[in-house]
Amino acid sequence: MSTIHEPRRASQPSSAPTAAPSTAVERETVVVETQSQVALRYVGAVIRIALGWVFLWAFLDKAFGLGHETLSEDAWVNGGQPTAGFLGNATSGPFADFYQGLAGQAWVDWIFMVGLLGIGLALILGIGMRIAAVAGAIMLVLMWTAVLPPANNPFMDDHLIYALVLVALALGNSGRTLGLGAWWQSTRLVRRWPALT
Repeated sequence: MSTIHEPRRASQPSSAPTAAPSTAVERETVVVETQSQVALRYVGAVIRIALGWVFLWAFLDKAFGLGHETLSEDAWVNGGQPTAGFLGNATSGPFADFYQGLAGQAWVDWIFMVGLLGIGLALILGIGMRIAAVAGAIMLVLMWTAVLPPANNPFMDDHLIYALVLVALALGNSGRTLGLGAWWQSTRLVRRWPALT
């Protein structure tokens, strides 16, 4: 079993008089986890890191042409267009014309590449999980709509599964295990704007 200590501040009720100075009392909540819960936290963290690597690798390969999917001469740093191949040739279904019209446009390439890099790093580091989950889920759902209907199923494919996993990882606070999430959530910036957690 594992024990997690979470500090809590006791606050004075709003109906109390304001003339007397209030003293905040530090209390500690002790949460005891079962072995299964500890294991689940670590499995979630490994899934988070692995999915982060999927996004980061896509960025690195498209940016530098590492030869896996993108040849060196087609690399973004060499003037390649990261969205041209997929959006220009692989789209199908009711939104194909829309996506083909976006293929290779510089602003689309920039949004796509910054998204891949930001989502990948956030997932690997365990910071900004809410933003990474929302941005990643939107990107994945857009990629899913680009290939409707999927080749192997009437509607379900890996893009939707990954999108759901991203949401689950953010809701499960997976950045706190094997990541910098606990530190990130304690920063003044995140305490001021909790949406950045």
